[in-house]
Amino acid sequence: MEEVNQSTVTEFILDGLTDIPELQLPLFLIFLGDYLVTIVGNIGMIILIMFSSQLHTPMYYLVSGLSLIDCCQSTVITPKMLLNFVTEKNVISYPECMAQFYFFCVFAVAECYMLAVMAYDRYVAISNPLLYKVTMSYQVCLWMIAGVYGMGFISATAYAISIMRLLFCKDNIIRHYFCDYFPLLELSCSSTFINEVLAWSLDSITILVPAVTILSSYIFIVVSILNIHSTGGRLKAFSTCSSHILAVAIFYGSLAFMYLQPPSHSSLGQSKLSSVFYTIVVPMLNPMIYSLRNKDVKVALNKLIQKVNFHKRKTDFH
Repeated sequence: MEEVNQSTVTEFILDGLTDIPELQLPLFLIFLGDYLVTIVGNIGMIILIMFSSQLHTPMYYLVSGLSLIDCCQSTVITPKMLLNFVTEKNVISYPECMAQFYFFCVFAVAECYMLAVMAYDRYVAISNPLLYKVTMSYQVCLWMIAGVYGMGFISATAYAISIMRLLFCKDNIIRHYFCDYFPLLELSCSSTFINEVLAWSLDSITILVPAVTILSSYIFIVVSILNIHSTGGRLKAFSTCSSHILAVAIFYGSLAFMYLQPPSHSSLGQSKLSSVFYTIVVPMLNPMIYSLRNKDVKVALNKLIQKVNFHKRKTDFH
């Protein structure tokens, strides 16, 4: 007989990061501050790029795309997590849980591919600078960003379909601070073998394909930099990649630790800290990495502030 989803569980309880009462308020304040910084930083980066003509380049179009992904990713996870610190039980309904899981997958996968696209952009900029504007035209950037989101939605749909076929009978406490794949598998009262194989396969593709693209791009970048004769030219070429390298290292390090290992009770407990990095900390750090370490962004920000102050003084004068 064909198996259908007849789950008796209509809502889940998110276990959260910790059950120690003394840590609830400090963690709430820390992650609330983190969320506010994330939203302001990423929206600020998008607005800065939008209104600064000197930042209307392929690199910054992609940075604004990354900022949008980070802003959405943080909004999917953090507000619900904050409730866990101020309520006795952080309850989430079955449909809400599936929706949170789906959009988490969309933006997590999209970030993987966006970082790969950004690595390719740096490769073109350094290896073929004369053809850069042609190769990475505005239309090409739009298609790349559309492809990034397309991969996110396709992968998330595959994950969601596989998780929604499972049965959830009695146990409804998710040992995590959001609805993630392996914590949900742990609660299922039906066979999860196919789901585990599918998840490991999709995770490997989602992480390894962009990672190989990034690695290949940087191998060619290093070769191109070594062919630059002047030391100043080499440093300038490397400085254009340093922000991206740092963002990639933080994101992929935490993501690989979380997903490229067999699911188990012990690894699920250890994975909470890793999850915090790529769902909460990385979205906050990315706008800082691309602003504090980038001279063009600093110059554009100063010009925008001066322009705003000028118009304000002009308005006050009239």
